[in-house]
Amino acid sequence: MKAMVVESSKTMRAVLRRMLSMRGFEVSGAINPQQAVDMLQKMGTSDLVLVDWDPREIERLDFISRLRNKAARDAIIIMLTAAEPLERELHSALIAGADDCLMKPFTSLQFDEKLERAGLIPQWGR
Repeated sequence: MKAMVVESSKTMRAVLRRMLSMRGFEVSGAINPQQAVDMLQKMGTSDLVLVDWDPREIERLDFISRLRNKAARDAIIIMLTAAEPLERELHSALIAGADDCLMKPFTSLQFDEKLERAGLIPQWGR
């Protein structure tokens, strides 16, 4: 499985890449939505796209919407990672096409639960 991490923080991008790699994903990382678009074109497809949600950056909302429209024929899971999303802005992101939101800080267990719910990793004896 392939995953794309769109995260401006180098540290958080490395953490997410490592967590996904440990779960068997082939992971690419991007600093911003434009870099992610370029990388996704080269990759061909991705099973999961994690997007750091910052409601002040309108380009992220546009990115989610364009990705969802492009991915209508593909089964791409778009998941937000957010520190403190405002309900209204989060709602806008979900309407634009995001599937779920993982609240920061999160534990490894919470991360796995989100991936399980999305059907991206098997349930571990539950």
